[in-house]
Amino acid sequence: MNDPLGGQAIARDLEGKGRTAAGPAKEVEQALYAVRKKIYPRTVHGRFDRWRWGLVWLTQLVFYGLPWLGWNERQAVLFDLAARKFYIFGFVFWPQDFIYLTALLIIAALTLFLVTAVGGRLWCGYACPQTVYTEIFMWIERKIEGGRAQRMLLDEAPMSARKLAIKAAKHGAWIAVALWTGFTFVGYFMPITALLGEVASLATGPWETFWILFYGFATYGNAGWMREQVCKYMCPYARFQSAMFDRDTMIVTYDAARGEPRGPRSRKIARGAAALGDCVNCGLCVQVCPTGIDIRDGLQYECIGCAACIDACDQVMGKFGYPAGLIRYSTENALAQGWSFRQMVRRVLRARTLIYGAVLLGVMAVLAGALYLRVPLKVDIVRDRATLAREVEGGRIENVYRIQLMNTQEMPHRFRIAASGLPGIGVASEPEVEVPAATTRQVPLRVQIDPGATAKGSHRIEVEVKAIDDERIVAREQAVFLVR
Repeated sequence: MNDPLGGQAIARDLEGKGRTAAGPAKEVEQALYAVRKKIYPRTVHGRFDRWRWGLVWLTQLVFYGLPWLGWNERQAVLFDLAARKFYIFGFVFWPQDFIYLTALLIIAALTLFLVTAVGGRLWCGYACPQTVYTEIFMWIERKIEGGRAQRMLLDEAPMSARKLAIKAAKHGAWIAVALWTGFTFVGYFMPITALLGEVASLATGPWETFWILFYGFATYGNAGWMREQVCKYMCPYARFQSAMFDRDTMIVTYDAARGEPRGPRSRKIARGAAALGDCVNCGLCVQVCPTGIDIRDGLQYECIGCAACIDACDQVMGKFGYPAGLIRYSTENALAQGWSFRQMVRRVLRARTLIYGAVLLGVMAVLAGALYLRVPLKVDIVRDRATLAREVEGGRIENVYRIQLMNTQEMPHRFRIAASGLPGIGVASEPEVEVPAATTRQVPLRVQIDPGATAKGSHRIEVEVKAIDDERIVAREQAVFLVR
């Protein structure tokens, strides 16, 4: 990141005022912000690399494939903002169901807290969109520009037709992936087949165009250009993660007791014969790190827990015939006390994780119960302000309401409306109403009582709406009946 004032600030030496015996006070230039040094991560293969790429495939198959999945002759997952309906497989949610979204966000936050307390930044290293798309973009970069050394030489070389062609091919591929990502994102908010037709005919509306370009630009910029800077400077998770860490949190660690003193040596030298630790100071752990840190300096907030350094170090240890695990997933307590893996795992169940887990299970149970008991009918009654209370034929007292029926199921229902709470009360309007699938319908409701059935004033009544074809679907609402 560059300082808007040129990256330099003038700091005056305050050892003297004006002239001193040694002469005038000196002016010292001091950089407040370090100029970003581009990172060229080396390719590494190993078990954690396979895990990381497995999650890249899994997350992207879900993200890119889910909008194309059909369900009941519609898109399986669609957040239709225009119609204010949110389809998630067999569920249809309305703005009134915002509480379910709140519960989902709470579950996501608690899950992140629990995973962080147990395994550190595993989310960042394997499933975070920034990590996933950075992996994809770096794979494209390696395929087009070559390995680490080739990329460094290419960037240092003067501009030429060859360099321009290679760079253009890389950025063209990046832009294609980014635009397809933006298109897929918008496809969650409008039917993706219709959106594809609009894009193919260049007839997208202003909002669709804006969000495709905006999300695509964000993907291109974050994964292609900023990369580790997003993790180091923009993501707030790196800043508050320490609040969820303790000495039993599993993190990527370097075993200094085993590795120091570090130094290069020949493979022919027996282990420990040169009075050196196991670290051969090859620097591969730094070269493969996507954020450019040296894990041997200890725990750093820039570490995203991707374990690329573990794969690299294990390969080097294998070549020298040393045991793997010089860099490994461990905890501070396990490292300090020499615990085995089994002893370390026993500390997973501790007060912090038990509390997180209990609260998480509680919220999930409440959400599951609420969804299971959710009635696919919502009723809202509003008094007709033009007619408070009136006397009708036969001297009966009538109140008029507007009743709104919301059928949240994807099948039509016919509902019967009844009123109770006062002697002789009855519904004078049409008692049966049909509401199409996933539709809201508003109808007038006229409720009458016999003259003299009750005293003047306001009285509480209850309006019941029940599905004729499924008696389990029933909703009751309170209303006020006025008698003059």
